Amino acid sequence: MHNTSENKPGKIKKHINIGLLAHVDAGKTTLAETLLYLAGAIRKPGRVDYGDAFLDTYDMEKARGITIFSKQAQLSLENADITLLDTPGHVDFSAEMERTLQILDYAILVISGADGVQGHAQTLWRLLKRYEIPTFLFINKMDQTGTDREALMKELKKRFGDSCVCFSPLPDKEEFYENVAVCDEKLLESYLENGNIDTGDIARLIALRQIFPCYFGSALKIQGVRELVQGIEAYTCAIRYPDEFGARVFKIARDEQGNRLTYLKVTGGTLKVKMPLTNRNANAHTQDEDIWEEKADQLRVYSGAGYELVKEALAGSICAVTGLSRTRCGQGLGREAEAELPLLEPVLTYRIELPKGCDVHPMFLKLLQLEEEEPELHLVWNERLQEIHAQVMGEVQIEILRDLIYKRFGVLVEFGTGSIVYKETIKAPVEGVGHFEPLRHYAEVHLLLEPGERGSGLEFSSVCSEDILDKNWQRLILTHLEEKAHRGVLTGSEITDMRIVLLIGRAHQKHTEGGDFRQATYRAVRQGLMKAETVLLEPVYEFRLEVPTENVGRALSDLERMHADFQPPELEGELSVLTGCAPVNTMGGYQKEVVAYTRGRGRLFCSLKGYQPCHNQDEVAAARAYDADADTENPSSSVFCAHGAGFLVSWDEVETYMHLESPLKQNQKEDPAQEAALPRSSYRGYSGSYADDKELEEIFTRTFGPVKRERNLFTKTRDFSPAPSPVKTRRTEAREEYLLVDGYNIIFSWDELRELAELDIQSARDKLMDILSDYQGYRKMTLILVFDAYKVQGGKETVEKYHNIFVVYTKEAETADQYIEKTVHRIGRQYQVTVATSDGLEQVIILGQGAVRLSASGLLEEIREARREMRKEYLGASRGGKTYLFDSLSEEMAGLMEEVRLGKRSLDESKGKKEGKK
Repeated sequence: MHNTSENKPGKIKKHINIGLLAHVDAGKTTLAETLLYLAGAIRKPGRVDYGDAFLDTYDMEKARGITIFSKQAQLSLENADITLLDTPGHVDFSAEMERTLQILDYAILVISGADGVQGHAQTLWRLLKRYEIPTFLFINKMDQTGTDREALMKELKKRFGDSCVCFSPLPDKEEFYENVAVCDEKLLESYLENGNIDTGDIARLIALRQIFPCYFGSALKIQGVRELVQGIEAYTCAIRYPDEFGARVFKIARDEQGNRLTYLKVTGGTLKVKMPLTNRNANAHTQDEDIWEEKADQLRVYSGAGYELVKEALAGSICAVTGLSRTRCGQGLGREAEAELPLLEPVLTYRIELPKGCDVHPMFLKLLQLEEEEPELHLVWNERLQEIHAQVMGEVQIEILRDLIYKRFGVLVEFGTGSIVYKETIKAPVEGVGHFEPLRHYAEVHLLLEPGERGSGLEFSSVCSEDILDKNWQRLILTHLEEKAHRGVLTGSEITDMRIVLLIGRAHQKHTEGGDFRQATYRAVRQGLMKAETVLLEPVYEFRLEVPTENVGRALSDLERMHADFQPPELEGELSVLTGCAPVNTMGGYQKEVVAYTRGRGRLFCSLKGYQPCHNQDEVAAARAYDADADTENPSSSVFCAHGAGFLVSWDEVETYMHLESPLKQNQKEDPAQEAALPRSSYRGYSGSYADDKELEEIFTRTFGPVKRERNLFTKTRDFSPAPSPVKTRRTEAREEYLLVDGYNIIFSWDELRELAELDIQSARDKLMDILSDYQGYRKMTLILVFDAYKVQGGKETVEKYHNIFVVYTKEAETADQYIEKTVHRIGRQYQVTVATSDGLEQVIILGQGAVRLSASGLLEEIREARREMRKEYLGASRGGKTYLFDSLSEEMAGLMEEVRLGKRSLDESKGKKEGKK
């Protein structure tokens, strides 16, 4: 059923898109029914247990009593038009909920007054914070016995922060104003002056997420809901949108006739019927062959199962568009950029077992329709086994999928035994190279693969100069990096938490085609992964376990067995509460055990936190028995051409065949002592003297173009004539100078300190600090010495002042390289920064940030030169430039004494050498 109407002029009201979110069974759908009833949209509120809820439009939802798909309804209030979006509360359908968050203006988070803040509610709170959505809280089921308003308010402040303020029922006016005012300093000053707070000020703080209004009531008995409606009208702000057209796609579905529906929010301008839409977007890397343009046939504004046809949709409207066949969830149209990657991902994988006689290939194509509609469903085709695998959020979703497949396609499928969805990342930076050159084809790609922060996903960028590789080819390479789910080499799992940077590439003027760079790019990623040290990641739950005090021992024993990381138990009344993280693989199904050994008094709340290093990596890898070399769909070898025919070169030999010289120079000889003390990538890069050998800078210039920077202390020509006074500074640059020193890199590069480190690493550190302290006293720059502390369990970053230099010990899981790169990125363009290191990978990165690189041997020569300058200045300032002791020495003896002073020779060795010559 639907109506056709035109937009008619009338009273201008603000339009707000509000989403309903909750932990399952908190009464969210009941609240939606009550809101619709109070707004006059329905004659009487439906009930979930009766199966007549207005927004539960699917038979599966009515049968199970849960929301599976997000739906919308239209409410017209006195001062606002509301689009209400009801989202699933069950954790298995969290992805359906998360994609709806991207188009919300405000949210209502429903909390069960009987159960308090449950685990999934805290996950929702983190998502609301991530998407920066202003939030109202409605504490439901307050009609049930045992609910305590004050205790619940205290719990809300503890879990969500002190910005949670009670709005219903309103306390004393003065007390209410005080609770609101303390959330903002300026508002507090204003309140203390005039004793009043405007409604507009409250609305502004809510929009900025500085206040979270809390309303108490019972949706079933229509208690406290009117106050919530009044609060929404009073404390929401109208959203301003730009005039230029933009839209965000958040859902794909199909109606009963099979028409494909693209649900989107218009984020700018106006969308009209028959208006052409395209994915051509300046913010996205899209190949020309993937550009599409289609017309919007119908614009439907849904409310429950029915909809209204409109001729245009204004900015802020949410509508379903027919006629679009190539849109996808999260896509930005017009001025709108792509959506953020979802935080919640499938953690279980099942094999889909088809009935006999069902052709697997056509069925896979049909199931792909469900994949674009269900964001929590990922389908994977296993070519070797000729099987379809489904990655899902949980077992409840499996049951829903079985019913949905049967209803849609008439095929009754079964699901095999579930397993965990693992992911892979790398431990240290590495370069990957790929070459594709069969006859009349050509492409070569060099990539830098770096580990990223946990939960960062995959990030792609380019530092390649357009003089080396045309911008269009670079964009094509980035597109190929983004378009594929790259597989790791340990278990064949998808890679994540990595930064992949295009360093350099080459195309042939005549023979290169787009597909050539696809092959070269894929092979470069794979070759880099084969060289790198792989880290297997597993999904982990963030849990809250409540058990009676007498069961704490059993709970602690179970958590240890499950390899959980948890905090000491805290007492809350008669219960002990344990919080922490545990692998999904070990904690799955533990809820039933908790109920059994606590006799129903214990509760376990779990929410997916993300991925962490696997607790049994070797065991999982052995069980998977994945052979990376045998994976023909993900080759790591490269293709070269000789004598008119192409030939394969394996990944471990490919670098010797490459046509482009790598920007990263690799040392062939590894120092075991340095490797043990300073674990990094296998790349040690170029370690020669920068003063004597310009090879690195030439490589960088060929790759990235010339680096423009001012000459500073370490590259200028010095005047070694005696200075009139040793106190006078020798620096003439206007900008402040910084010297960052990679401590362990220098220790294991200088022979004297390396030998000392083999005996006592602390003594080597102390001696280096003394040497650099003397050096800084003469050069007068800001000197920062950085030591790795990334293996120190629970270590925190510390900065110590040692005489006149700063000594930094990095935090756990952070190397000196990472700290220096971060610091150079922050100050490299503002100050004159020099980095002392012989790490080849770090050299390229700091050059790109405008800093100067000084090798370990170069720093040693600088220090010796500074000592010579200090000696000359001293000699020139004393006795008119003459000292009888040194002037009386022979030239040979003076040279020996200088070597002793510089630490190049001991005094005994000098005596022995002198006596031997005599």
